[in-house]
Amino acid sequence: MSTEPLPADRRQLFIGGEWRGASGGGRFDVIDPADGSVLTDVADGTVDDAMAALDAAAAAQADWAATAPRDRGEILRRAFGLVNDRADDIARVMSLEMGKTIKEAKGEVTYGNEFLRWFSEEAVRIHGRWMHNPAGGSRLLTVKKPVGPCLFITPWNFPLAMGTRKIGPAIAAGCTMVVKPAGQTPLTMLMLADLLAEAGLPDGVLNVITTKSSSKVGEALLADPRLRKISFTGSTEVGRGLVRLAADQLQRVSMELGGNAPFLVFADADVDAAVEGAMIAKMRNMGEACTSANRFLVEESVAEEFARKLADRMGALTLGRGQDDGVDVGPLIDEKAVESVTALVDQAVDAGARVVTGGSAPDGPGYFYRPTVLVDVPPDADVNAEEIFGPVAPITTFASEDEAVERANATEYGLTAYAYTRDLARTIRLAESLDFGMLGINTGLVSNPAAPFGGVKASGFGREGGFEGIEEYLDTTYVALPAG
Repeated sequence: MSTEPLPADRRQLFIGGEWRGASGGGRFDVIDPADGSVLTDVADGTVDDAMAALDAAAAAQADWAATAPRDRGEILRRAFGLVNDRADDIARVMSLEMGKTIKEAKGEVTYGNEFLRWFSEEAVRIHGRWMHNPAGGSRLLTVKKPVGPCLFITPWNFPLAMGTRKIGPAIAAGCTMVVKPAGQTPLTMLMLADLLAEAGLPDGVLNVITTKSSSKVGEALLADPRLRKISFTGSTEVGRGLVRLAADQLQRVSMELGGNAPFLVFADADVDAAVEGAMIAKMRNMGEACTSANRFLVEESVAEEFARKLADRMGALTLGRGQDDGVDVGPLIDEKAVESVTALVDQAVDAGARVVTGGSAPDGPGYFYRPTVLVDVPPDADVNAEEIFGPVAPITTFASEDEAVERANATEYGLTAYAYTRDLARTIRLAESLDFGMLGINTGLVSNPAAPFGGVKASGFGREGGFEGIEEYLDTTYVALPAG
């Protein structure tokens, strides 16, 4: 590759199968979070560009819906192979624009690409049903049809995987789409669009709009009745606003929003295994993940051992540019992120928490924060109530299972929870009593393309991945048939 992450003709808008500049000629910078420098620039799409993308998606919808499911699946399968072939290039670009280490970026490429393979297999397994009317005299037939043109708004923290787990099922179901990637990390999505076109995806099925005017573009698209679905991954605040906008046209909505994951460690747990799981659940993506362990609730008798061992592991991690050898932890996404993490840690310390390791940002350049473990954290500290989105592990203790469950559920969010215990009966009780869409038992990693990803309460609704994922892109038609 050249010194540029992407060639100039691929840092444009992708509309109707063509790469084109923004209608107003505007461009915006993509920043390298490792040092704050300008990495490159991309086209700054306007509302007119967004409507042109929707025009292309709407024009392609009928033919794409009529395309044989096997053909749709084969395109996804070819794309899966192309992403594998370009995995190192994609990982490098992702590391540059987002900050994660090359190792983590390669892991995301592998994970994100599995959605293309999974939904290539699901394309041919879209089922209706046929049954006798229970009262007799007629038959009942159901037919699944694609929802229609979709809008996908993807976040900066997993720029490939958050795209493929929306794009994959939409392609498999026969839907066209407009994708608006995050302004901080647009390059990975542009690479994916190029590979899908190379895989044979017809013009207009996938359209990509990079823009700094996210609100204006989203509002314009959601006001158009041709758009039939929106899928958004991001903050709960923004998600609520998008749901309100979608209500006017009664569009189908999938929302994967904020999280505040509790990580429960019971006295009967394997503490070393719990520490290992905590490192995965906390430090994946520098803690910038909606599934990240946000609050560590540890039974009193093992709390000191767990905190000591976790601090030893966290304190040994090396910060640095994600592309450098020997680096464990890259930068956060921007200066605002560092300021937010700093404020949460400082507030906890002021409230009585004690820093075991970390607790501050190093001198620049770049947007780094040291991996941090806090103990004696008051239950009502801000760091326990707000999504941290950084490498900070606040530890509080509990005395009983009932207290642990009550504290874990004491949040508006309900995306992911983790628990370490060797008690099978407790595992069943936790599965039934914890108000979260996903629960990891004795593991720090729940994400799996074959499993339904999503939350409850303020963490949103709808599921991505698994058998459930494609249903988000299908409508059901019921046909009443006479018996003879």
